[in-house]
Amino acid sequence: MNVAFFLIPKKDVVYLKENATMRQALERMEYHSYSAVPLVNSEGKYVGTITEGDLLWKLKNTPGLTFQNTQDIFLSEVEQHVQNLPVTINAQMEDLISRAVEQNFVPVVDDQQIFIGIVRRREMIGYCSKLLILRKAETAKLK
Repeated sequence: MNVAFFLIPKKDVVYLKENATMRQALERMEYHSYSAVPLVNSEGKYVGTITEGDLLWKLKNTPGLTFQNTQDIFLSEVEQHVQNLPVTINAQMEDLISRAVEQNFVPVVDDQQIFIGIVRRREMIGYCSKLLILRKAETAKLK
């Protein structure tokens, strides 16, 4: 089973452009109750994932930065502390499992590294759960 089966397309994903401001990120993440969102550049290429922690560290480590002036800081200026590596659309489900341990979603890109969507941990766990149930049923039939 490949990634395309589980893909949530870009049009249905909350993501930000790296020229968005910290304030825009904070407001969007609060509105959707997300702790992390994909980040793309002006060409639509995936450049990372911005997290609440990244924004908090920037706020903490920038003298004079307050919520009121976060509109002056672009996301391209915010260090990303966690690297959420993407997979290509041709990746197999097995390729996603190890990444799901560490991140809530796996970004998906095409051959030119253009961001095309995500696969959420929720769908990956559901897939694994179904496999376990099927395996348990097959084992029970053999007994």
